[in-house]
Amino acid sequence: MADEEEHKCPEPEGGGGAPEWMVTYSDMVTLLLTFFILLVSMASMDRVKFSAASASLKSAFGTGAGSASQNEFKIQTIPSIPSTQFAPIQSDSVAKIQKRIETEIKALKIQNAVELIQRDDDTIILRLDEAVLFKPDQSRVSPEAYPLLRQIADIIRPIPMRLRIEGHTDDTLVPKGERDNWDLSIDRSVSVLRFFTKSKLLPLDRMSAVGYGYERPIVPNTSEQNRAKNRRVDFVLRANTKLGLGNSGTKAGEIPL
Repeated sequence: MADEEEHKCPEPEGGGGAPEWMVTYSDMVTLLLTFFILLVSMASMDRVKFSAASASLKSAFGTGAGSASQNEFKIQTIPSIPSTQFAPIQSDSVAKIQKRIETEIKALKIQNAVELIQRDDDTIILRLDEAVLFKPDQSRVSPEAYPLLRQIADIIRPIPMRLRIEGHTDDTLVPKGERDNWDLSIDRSVSVLRFFTKSKLLPLDRMSAVGYGYERPIVPNTSEQNRAKNRRVDFVLRANTKLGLGNSGTKAGEIPL
């Protein structure tokens, strides 16, 4: 009996298996395989696979597969809006236009309401005081100003120059509300432009409207008389007279009028 116990084979000890580095290696190989499968699936993606993947993601995030058609973007071509183009004219022609405007203003007997200014060789300004067009601190054109604006439109219409309507205020703060002087000047210029457009007096594609608030005074805001002069609307007519101007009448780097 003792001899049998002495000749019995020892049992192998437990704890065998792969070394520990194999676990990290297996994880890395699995991640690489997943990465390459992802690359292949992206490279061979078609509309059917994309729709299936999109539906799967929407289902996972709880948005529902049925909303896919509602969220699709449609790309549409927006037609360009043609703008009125004017051929280049000479500087002396601008001076002649200024003389013609002056004659028409006198013939219409509106010289007390409209100040005519030739700023440079290609720019003419028709200047109107605030009181002629608006009530104090208001941006809607007064009905009393409609006849005058129609006369101005009749003067401007045949002139081959682009029109910029500029709103200006003095440095007195606008009372009440959140609107400031800048907003008031912009609203007034747009109000005049809207009147021209809705009344079909001038085409929109030859006009623009801007507001400068109290940033461009013509006289210092040191008295009520000066402030009244700064509260104005300027009708700025600009001709294409310089070399290098494109169809829109601007050089590269210039802001269009």
